[in-house]
Amino acid sequence: MFKVAVAGASGLLGRALVRELAAGTDWQVVSTAFSRVGAGQVPLDVRDARAVDAFVAGEAPDAIVIAAAERRPDVCEHDPAAARALNVDAVRSIAAAARRRGAWVLSISTDYVFDGAHPPYRPDAAPNPLNAYGRSKLEGERALLDATDNALVLRLPLLYGPIVDWQESAVTSLVPAIRASARADAAPAVMDAWATRYPTFTPDVAFVIRELLTRWADGNAVCGIAQWSGDEPMTKYDIAQRIARALGIEAQLVAQTAPTDATPRPRDCHLDSGRLEALGIGRRTPFDAGIRAVLDAFMRDGATP
Repeated sequence: MFKVAVAGASGLLGRALVRELAAGTDWQVVSTAFSRVGAGQVPLDVRDARAVDAFVAGEAPDAIVIAAAERRPDVCEHDPAAARALNVDAVRSIAAAARRRGAWVLSISTDYVFDGAHPPYRPDAAPNPLNAYGRSKLEGERALLDATDNALVLRLPLLYGPIVDWQESAVTSLVPAIRASARADAAPAVMDAWATRYPTFTPDVAFVIRELLTRWADGNAVCGIAQWSGDEPMTKYDIAQRIARALGIEAQLVAQTAPTDATPRPRDCHLDSGRLEALGIGRRTPFDAGIRAVLDAFMRDGATP
């Protein structure tokens, strides 16, 4: 039976992928986690090269998906060594172990490898990251592709999807401030209206990854670099307006039209998804439908904004 290992299965994308594989395939899926190890998951610190070697040798997966990463730009900026350990060194260790096993590897990367000055960006566009996060992810891409030819870097933009807390995504992290701004005595919530993002639904990404895994299982592996992105351009101000509508509240929102983040961020890193589209791979859920599903499910389970 085809066997897939998902490293970082407790995170936002990892959970969506495990659900997609469980629902859409009869493959054997081995899920690993580090800080939030759930039922049926294998504890694994992907920064520990020996532990990675032992895991791959023992489980013998046919394919490995690396969803573990340090994705917070401010954290990466303040501790680039820790970011590099997870975003670069761990990828290299997994790739080396996979090469010895003959397994295909898919590693998640980011639109932040680009500077945002000349979108849209094709996979072969020259990277120019503006911050430590983007630099670490670009170095991780190179570490993967230098370690094995049997691998794919999948670049993704801003992600949102089913969550365990509001802060899991930069999209849903806006909800508490949006909700608070609707109170009569509250100050408006200031939202960035400078940078354009392309929020992408994690169940759609999971579907894309399943299709890529299917191609590998069928002997038609996609290797090198590919990209997938939602196609609705929005600033965080736009996102906040649509979240407020989904919540049915009259939020007080103010557009911030100049960049204010301490960590530099690119203005518009729109990823060209043409390589996967040409292969007939892809799915896009409209943002309004996706965010409504996320909010409804999270609040139905007892959360309060």
